[in-house]
This record gives sequence, C-alpha cells and structure tokens, in this order.
Amino acid sequence: MPAPERMLTYLRQAIMLVRATPGRRGHIVDLVDSTDVLVTGDLHGHVGNFQTLLKTADLANHPGRHFVLQEVIHGNYRYPAGGDKSHQLIDLFAALKCQFPKRVHYLPGNHEMAQWTARKVLKADEDLNALFEDGVRAAYGARFGPEVYQTYLELFKALPVAIRAPNRVLVCHSLPAAHSLPLFDPIRLELDHYEPVDLEPGGSVHSLLWGRDVSAATTAGFLQKMDADLLVSGHIASDTGFLVPNDQQVIIDCAESPAGYILFPTDRRLTHSELVGFVRSF
Repeated sequence: MPAPERMLTYLRQAIMLVRATPGRRGHIVDLVDSTDVLVTGDLHGHVGNFQTLLKTADLANHPGRHFVLQEVIHGNYRYPAGGDKSHQLIDLFAALKCQFPKRVHYLPGNHEMAQWTARKVLKADEDLNALFEDGVRAAYGARFGPEVYQTYLELFKALPVAIRAPNRVLVCHSLPAAHSLPLFDPIRLELDHYEPVDLEPGGSVHSLLWGRDVSAATTAGFLQKMDADLLVSGHIASDTGFLVPNDQQVIIDCAESPAGYILFPTDRRLTHSELVGFVRSF
C-alpha cells in the first residue's frame, strides 16, 4: 500500500488530469489522437483482471491506444479486519492517469454514484457503501483514511460519464430506461458541475448510470440523442464476459471469470458485427 501522503498526491493530480483531458466537454469526452481503444467491463475490485487488461493494453508500445476502465468499486475482496479492498483499483487508476494522462479514462457506474451521493447499496444484507469506507480506513488509518476517502468522492464527481470515439462508437456504463428516455437530456452531461436534479431518480445522470433497458428501440433512441451509432456498455453481469442484446450494443463484464473486454479501432466506421468481432475474454 503506498504511503498516504503519496497516494493523496497521485489522487489530486489525477483529478486535475481528468478535468483537463483533451476532448472533454463537461462530463463527456470525445477521444482525440486515437487509433484504437480497449474498454473493460465492470471491474468491482478485481485487481488481477485489471493487471491482465493493462498488460493487454500495452500503452507504452501503442501511442494511439486509449484505455477505459468501468465501475471499479464495491467488490468481494476484504481486509482481514473487514472492509472492501476495491479502493485499490482507484489508486491504480490514479497512478496510471498520471503516467498516461491523455489516454487513460475511468467511467463511473451506479456504484460510484451511490457512494458519492450517499445512497446505500445493499447486497446479501451488506452495506457496500459502508464496507468501502471501512476498507479505506483499514488501508490508510484513522489519520489519513477520511481525507483519502473524501478525495475519492471528489474524483468520482469529476469523472466523465460518457466517452465518444471518432468513429461514432459511444462508451458509457449504461443507458436510460424507456420511461426515462424522453426526459434524458445529453446537454446536462456537458455541465462542468452537476445540478442536484441530475442526480435524483429520473435525472439525466442517474438514469444514465442506473438504467437496465437494453431493448433495440431504447438503445436506438438513446444513441440518436447521444449522436452515436454503436454502444459499448457495462452494468449487466454475464457468465461469458459479454452480451449482445441488440444490433447496436455490446455489454462487457470484467468482474469475474471469464472476463470480457473489447479492443476496437477508432479510425474507421464499424458495423455492429465488426464491433462484436473485437470482443475478447480470458
């Protein structure tokens, strides 16, 4: 575990770099200087899967490649005295963002949103928000734990919620349900700071991160609003590491094994079948 003072330096620098990412407008990033992009599914604290994906991305030898992580917190790994270890992946992201500031991105999911808005997430009668905070305290102690925790929350609020590739492939955690789509306003995602209404149920950010509607009609309507043709998302678990729910979307899952990911070119337009062909698992 890095020294708390050093980790705080990395985290604060990562927040500055997230906000300064080229192509960013509010909480949307349009990728620039991109030839291809590797997108993970939800990681949920799985450090081993992250390490495999980072090795696969091989960013040092692929200067046009971008690397997108999704929903890294609230996992199954615990400290001996209790507490969730998934914050370790945030630490790894922060260090990686400092190393490759223009090409490493972190998309929050509903779990990050629940943590920063203090809305409980329960699983098997466990309070995942409390376990996450306990894990930070277990790692960084009573003196530095609260400061590190608050810095994580600041990072969550700064992260982009959607990434658009030059070839009109959109990457985001999920999409609004059919009943929320008429009120979904992409302009709200372009704000530098969220309004409370955006984070409430039915608000544009909440519906983007919590929705589970993967019908063809809803996906098509969402992509039209987002000015994109194809969607790579997460949020839904899969025993095979990926799902293809309709003819415009691919869902990636990295939380367990097999873990799925997608590495696709961004310098040319793709058909849906071509996009699906770039999915891999391990």
